[in-house]
Amino acid sequence: MAVVVASVLAAGALAPAASAHPAPVAVPESEPRARAVPPLTDDRGRTLTLRGWNVEDKANRGEDALAAITERHFRDLRGHGFNFARLLVFWDDLEPTRGQYSARYLRRVERVLDWAHKHRVHVLIDAHQDVFGPAFGHRGIPAWATRTDGLPFTPNPDDWFSEYFEPAVQRAFTHLYEDPDLQRAQAAMWQVLAERFRDHPAVIGYDLINEPMGELRAGEDLPTAARRIEAQHLTPMYNRLARAVRAKDRDTWLFVEPTPIVGEGVPTGLGRIEDRRTVYAPHFYNTAMEAGADYDPSAGWIEAYEAAVTAYPARHRMPVVVGEWGPLNNALPNMGRFYREAVDSLSRYSSGWAGYVWCYGGGYCAVDERGRFRTNKERTATPYAPAVAGTVRSEAYDADTRSYRLAYRAAARPGATELSLPPSPRGWRVSVTGPGLVLGGPGASSRGSRPVVRAWPGSEVVVTVREGGPYG
Repeated sequence: MAVVVASVLAAGALAPAASAHPAPVAVPESEPRARAVPPLTDDRGRTLTLRGWNVEDKANRGEDALAAITERHFRDLRGHGFNFARLLVFWDDLEPTRGQYSARYLRRVERVLDWAHKHRVHVLIDAHQDVFGPAFGHRGIPAWATRTDGLPFTPNPDDWFSEYFEPAVQRAFTHLYEDPDLQRAQAAMWQVLAERFRDHPAVIGYDLINEPMGELRAGEDLPTAARRIEAQHLTPMYNRLARAVRAKDRDTWLFVEPTPIVGEGVPTGLGRIEDRRTVYAPHFYNTAMEAGADYDPSAGWIEAYEAAVTAYPARHRMPVVVGEWGPLNNALPNMGRFYREAVDSLSRYSSGWAGYVWCYGGGYCAVDERGRFRTNKERTATPYAPAVAGTVRSEAYDADTRSYRLAYRAAARPGATELSLPPSPRGWRVSVTGPGLVLGGPGASSRGSRPVVRAWPGSEVVVTVREGGPYG
């Protein structure tokens, strides 16, 4: 990924192409973009924050699909204070033969969702693809829906992301976006998922396609191609799929992604998605770090990414949830600083995130075989408010003092503000300034705790959480 993307960016300018859909409203210069991005909310109007990890099984398929995911994943996620999982599902498993949907696979997905609900974890169902699908040795879009026009494909096991730039893969994306029968098949696949899981209490959203790519034109640099693909292919695709899903499910949030090129700080070319419950769901990866480099604070990557990624949702007033993030080599010297600065940045503009990936081992895994955080991953487990019954005025976590502060105006009708505190042998002290009361949960816990705050309707409330000591 780094070799291909960085080399193309070095050769081509970062100047974006004009969007096919003009922005409907300009964000005032006096209003920071992060503040112009609206929050995610639940059916009670509470402001939601989702924090968690991707959960996947890319190794098993067919009768063994999803076998690597167990109840332990969700028990441990919740035990560490997380409330969110982005569950990878694969179209090739759901519809291995055209028009024949696997009842076994749907039952497997439902079993995973039941575990999540048992442990109070929200789930985003992600229609995942890597390098399009099994026709190219990966997972995602079925082989029967893959059309290459006979163009070449050369595998590159040492840099799998570079395979996205193979002519056959790029042409397959073009056919998916443009061929009417494939458009109908993709919409029908989503209708099967939406009809089956629309009433499942764990499901909070549908991620319509993972990291969509497309076909570059001769002489076109990568940022320009990305914006054209987003404007001319992804925007109409998302609107088609939104209409298809809404025929079966009127309320579940729809998550839409730009191309992965947004990770280079390139604003998206996506146009308006004509749906009232849509979430912008970019990914947060740096090509140099993905290639094994340490975090370089002086490069300004996080700042450039934040500026670029907030422009689109601020214009269209869409919540943001970052669907994937986290480097492979998390133990390098500057990675502690990266996690700290990344979490701070994500907290400024997003309604949450899913790190990559909750598994037990090495590589990208969040925890080792015994369930202990791998180096620096523990920095993702901080106090936060999964649900705020009111309007958030400010929110911040100080890693140096291990303290969290939430200020909000309580809603006009009574409601519960929920806190999530990660495990700490020293416990946590929670105090409230204003007419509010802290209820529930022990002060010290090896499995985290989940107190709630109930405040007088319309009052101004400040909640402070400090490590060490029982509730105040």
